[in-house]
Amino acid sequence: MSGRPEILFPLFSGLEALTGVGPKTAMHFAQMGIEKPRDLIFTLPHSGIDRQNRSSIRDVVAPVVVTVEIIVGRHLPPSARGRPYRVEVEDKKTTFQLVFFHAHPDYIQKILPTGQRRVVSGKVEIFDGVAQMVHPDHVLRPEDSAEIPVFEPVYPLTSGVTRNLMSKAIKSALLLVTPLDEWIDPGQKKKAGWPDWLDAVTAVHLPQNNTDLAATSAARERLAYDEFFAHQLTLALARMLERKGKGQISQGSGALQEKVLAALPYTATVAQTRAIAEIAADLASPLRMNRLLQGDVGAGKTFVALMALLIAVESGGQGVMMAPTEILARQHLAGLQPLAQTAGIKLEILTGRDKSRARAEKLAALKSGEIDVLVGTHAVFQKDVKFNDLRLAVVDEQHKFGVRQRLELSAKGMHADVLVMTATPIPRSLALAQYGDMDISVLDEKPPGRKPIRTAMVSTGRIDEVVAHLKKALSEGQQAYWVCPLVEESEVVDMTAAQERFKMLRAILGEGMVGLAHGQLPAEEKDAAMQAFQTGKTKVLVATTVIEVGVDVPNASIMVIERAESFGLAQLHQLRGRVGRGMQQSTCLLLYQAPLSETATKRLEILRETQDGFVIAEKDLAMRGAGDLIGTAQSGLPRFRIADMENQASLMAVAQSDARKLLLDDAGLVSPRGKAARTLLWLMEQDKAIRLISVG
Repeated sequence: MSGRPEILFPLFSGLEALTGVGPKTAMHFAQMGIEKPRDLIFTLPHSGIDRQNRSSIRDVVAPVVVTVEIIVGRHLPPSARGRPYRVEVEDKKTTFQLVFFHAHPDYIQKILPTGQRRVVSGKVEIFDGVAQMVHPDHVLRPEDSAEIPVFEPVYPLTSGVTRNLMSKAIKSALLLVTPLDEWIDPGQKKKAGWPDWLDAVTAVHLPQNNTDLAATSAARERLAYDEFFAHQLTLALARMLERKGKGQISQGSGALQEKVLAALPYTATVAQTRAIAEIAADLASPLRMNRLLQGDVGAGKTFVALMALLIAVESGGQGVMMAPTEILARQHLAGLQPLAQTAGIKLEILTGRDKSRARAEKLAALKSGEIDVLVGTHAVFQKDVKFNDLRLAVVDEQHKFGVRQRLELSAKGMHADVLVMTATPIPRSLALAQYGDMDISVLDEKPPGRKPIRTAMVSTGRIDEVVAHLKKALSEGQQAYWVCPLVEESEVVDMTAAQERFKMLRAILGEGMVGLAHGQLPAEEKDAAMQAFQTGKTKVLVATTVIEVGVDVPNASIMVIERAESFGLAQLHQLRGRVGRGMQQSTCLLLYQAPLSETATKRLEILRETQDGFVIAEKDLAMRGAGDLIGTAQSGLPRFRIADMENQASLMAVAQSDARKLLLDDAGLVSPRGKAARTLLWLMEQDKAIRLISVG
């Protein structure tokens, strides 16, 4: 694909070509992320000022912006240094004052000669019973007053960029906008009632009232859709290219799967069966699979992953399952081992801890195909790790795992299919933005026999009662997690450190009863503490959030989260999901420090009311916003200038299906609409997509 289309050149030139913008101002604009006319065009007004003419300031309720015709009265120069300069003026019904600070008297006399008529526009306020307008925004002769817009758009500004400068620069940039061929599906455009691109751009900068400023106005919605569409087109191109990389056809015989199903004490849920069928269909197709398996805490993702790995083995290949930490890798191993034995396949683990000789033996067995399924950490990426015939890579906890690693992993196989699992329920809009290049399977029901977890809020003042309750539960053979917010006792934050809490509980409950695991411990010690808790040697595990993902102890039925208000909703939900995995009734105690802020109260109440991770994720998104939810810095979330991922999720969904359909009909983007879509990609600076087309 050749370079940027010529029709877009003006929009990508320097800002200094615009009226009123010199090198210095251009630097100020750059601080706002505005470096070329295109960026200005996509900087929309966030509000507007009604400047329609009134006959008197009496017709409105101060403080408010008013445009009114006046007769200039007497000038009252400042009585002392630092006092303002005042001018008395009179409209049709009343008199008021115009007030100027640090003013040059000559200048004010020139623009406001006594006895003359002027039109002034600015904010009227009442000060000590006197109505006044401080520094009017506009002072014009009545014959020039048409220059004042009836409804003036208000733009974001920064130091060095005044309102006046911004409006001049935008007007100048709009002169560079030309009509572009339509990239939106005609049916979609008609149904939504959207204007053409040029009309939309013009309209958003000339709002007539507050309705025109709403995200739902036709012009704004159209431009938001353009952003979503360009983003989804990029993801769809990546998906197309990834799938074009020939996958292998892995057709399972079902023999190993049947053995495992027969040995299970329960039947698979409908959601599990559906997900397995979707994955099996992907594996059997010649296209490369790139699927996200999303399931709430305890929805049984590991079982689905095992069945997928068995299909890979049944078809004569190998599978790999990767976890972000060694303890999780070992846990997967422990969970899969009995089922793998039932199926009669060889399962092995590879982590950074494997030393030379043992490691060499494993690598040889892997290369010869003797190992059917490998479980591991990032260690499986190392150069010397070679598979005999890798068909499927299962990646656990995607957000700890970048796209780059996904690709490195599939490079290990002849075109291995990739299944990514996440226990973080992601609201649909974010799933589309972040994983739009993947197909998604959702596990939205819990396996049978799981009892709901009782969740209660308790103030830290009642910690002694909590400990007494805990002591009783332990004497009945139960186990408990006690999660602390911080590791080091910090002067500033009086959050109880894990060490302090560990000492306190150990003193009350007894020497060997309590273990400690936190992020600052050496890996060996941390694993040993987890291990002791897993095997039931210790009854209470005092921990920081290192236990958030994955550790499975069916006997643990109590989760105490200290200073629960300092955690995010999704994190609290993940932590709570560590209990309720066995047969007995489980409890989660949210210990909070009173008084709680309104948002903290709301967060903890949402958690108390529901155990549905998807509901929790939606509410979390509504409360925190997308960037916070995934941590924008590392989230790979697109930054939109106009579109709003949270509130326009349905628009994003339309953009996704339309982008996929366009590429299905016109993979090279060579039709008239395809070419228009290329222009859109250049306009939206989707350089990645443009490179993908050239590769394709």
